[in-house]
Amino acid sequence: MPEILAPDDVAALLEPGMTVFVAGGANEPATVLDALRRRPDASAGVTWIQSIVPALNRFDFCSLHDEARAIAFFITPETRASYRSGRIDFVPCQLRAVADLLGEGLDLDLAILSVSAPRDGTPARDAADFGAGLNCDFVDVVVDRARRVIAEVNSALPDPPDGPRIAARDIDCAVPVRRPPDPFPLPEPDETARAIARNVAGLVRDGDTIQTGIGSIPYAVLGALGEKNDLGLHSGILDDGVMELVERGVITGARKAIDRGRHVTAYAMGTPALYGWLGERADVRFRPVNYTHGAGTLARIDHFVSINSALEIDLGGQVNAEMIRGTQVTGTGGAVDFMRGAAGSRGGRSIVALGATAARGKVSRIVPRLGEGNAPTALRTDVDYVVTEHGVADLRFRPERARAAALAEVAAPEFRDELRAAGATKS
Repeated sequence: MPEILAPDDVAALLEPGMTVFVAGGANEPATVLDALRRRPDASAGVTWIQSIVPALNRFDFCSLHDEARAIAFFITPETRASYRSGRIDFVPCQLRAVADLLGEGLDLDLAILSVSAPRDGTPARDAADFGAGLNCDFVDVVVDRARRVIAEVNSALPDPPDGPRIAARDIDCAVPVRRPPDPFPLPEPDETARAIARNVAGLVRDGDTIQTGIGSIPYAVLGALGEKNDLGLHSGILDDGVMELVERGVITGARKAIDRGRHVTAYAMGTPALYGWLGERADVRFRPVNYTHGAGTLARIDHFVSINSALEIDLGGQVNAEMIRGTQVTGTGGAVDFMRGAAGSRGGRSIVALGATAARGKVSRIVPRLGEGNAPTALRTDVDYVVTEHGVADLRFRPERARAAALAEVAAPEFRDELRAAGATKS
């Protein structure tokens, strides 16, 4: 049985030289993190790893102590200064490969998780197991690899019925708390996002299984799919837009080749209404990224459609989804896992959806070549369709000049002549 600790006791478990994993998303152990802020000296010499979900997890572990460091797979506005100072080691890594890194490439001294309390009210000391809550992305490999596991046992964290269970014998210390998970406000799509969404919806057919990301464009895409029938969901993330389509009978999973009738995700983020709903839905299946992002899994899903966004795309079809002017501003994430999964799916398609311009219309997101210093997140061979508010560019099996011409036609009108001229020089 796990030892019961108070939040302030956790700092005493830290030692210089330790590598410590902390759960993220709506499963962030916020009460323990608050306690660590009160004991900044305990983080001296500690290297932190967090499963960050951008826009939801805002904590910079390097701020705890001048001698604290971090390993990150996403850079956020809150961690940018520590990254620039060299105290955060950023690892460019597709999300599925992060599980390999945590499971094989790093020695984890300590893992700090947040888990759901037993539904029957059994005290944490006497429980046989705990629910993985709203984020099970790396929980399997972390629990297996960490030398010691600390679990914030949160009686306010929903326990989805079809999610992983964590055996009490695998938890060394439990910290009982009651704290509702942080909500992620619903985005408000503008007219550009809604126009993009309408164009994406034209590429989605009845019975397809879809994957989407987070933000105003993915949320608008879900809102544009209301007239479809028997869609499936297999995604890294589930949000309020998915809940709305399930409730309307649009997403049913009835035609899925695997997980039939189940809506599969690794984590969820959204409003309190979503969190309450998930706690009662046996048809929502939470699985780690080894499953949700695994190539073997995705190849078994017929008509799998990945829908992801980007910061810029060049005339060859290369996608940059993580850098601006050569600076890392987010992370590689799981988009390429899903793009390549779509390529292995019978009838699968990969879609990149983005606004045609940035900086209030002054900058084209479709460019002759990626910006100086920007690395490609996805290769030109990973993308089937590029969608903007101006239309759809079909890149499948097309030669270079034809691809460039198709992309120029979905750029903002004021940039098309320049792009057409650049594309015509491709050999």
